[in-house]
Amino acid sequence: MRLDKAIARNGLTRQMAKKAIAGGRARVNGNVVLDPGYLLKPEDEVLLDGENARAPENVHLMLHKPAGFLTATEDARGERTVLDLLPEKIRMRKVGPVGRLDKDVTGLLILTTDGQLAHRLISPKWDVEKTYYAEIEGEIDDECVRRFAEGVPLKEFTCKPARLERAGAGACRVYVSEGKYHQVKRMLAAVGHPVLRLKREKIGPVALDPALSEGEFRPLTPGEEAALYEIAGMTKHE
Repeated sequence: MRLDKAIARNGLTRQMAKKAIAGGRARVNGNVVLDPGYLLKPEDEVLLDGENARAPENVHLMLHKPAGFLTATEDARGERTVLDLLPEKIRMRKVGPVGRLDKDVTGLLILTTDGQLAHRLISPKWDVEKTYYAEIEGEIDDECVRRFAEGVPLKEFTCKPARLERAGAGACRVYVSEGKYHQVKRMLAAVGHPVLRLKREKIGPVALDPALSEGEFRPLTPGEEAALYEIAGMTKHE
């Protein structure tokens, strides 16, 4: 990897990285390097202003999405997006959300710079289960559970079989491996239980960290990253 590319991963533009290198601020294995095209070896130590500048190849984050934010990287109308909840240094790494949550839906959102991982986590082909907690009108009964298990027919398609569980009075959990437009809301409305509030709790093996308040985020742990790559049938590369 080129030195300027490695340093740019720390939230700099490529031009800013080149300027920093030309100014003698970059060291490789203790030696000042002025060539932005210097090719790094995997074991090389890279410092910028004396601080470690060997950022990981990909960034993977867990965000507790609050209501009122669009799941998008930008919006032409100027509405707030989930990227507005991240510092500029991370936004410059070009992270993107895995799938989408409606503006009024809260809960777990994973953001990553690995486009292939994101694609597989949302593709029905890979059958990654997502768990939602819903507050609803009425009470779930056995007939609702049966209809979910068979696949709820909607206007333009029939949903894949899904699991539905009671979660107390006026609440349920939905387990789906699809993520079509308003799907969970539409499925529950189709069986007579419109959604009042909806929150995503899990994507595959990764659950929302209860220590995160709405609007807060943290990097995925190495174990969480490995679990997502495994369920997506991929090998993680750094």
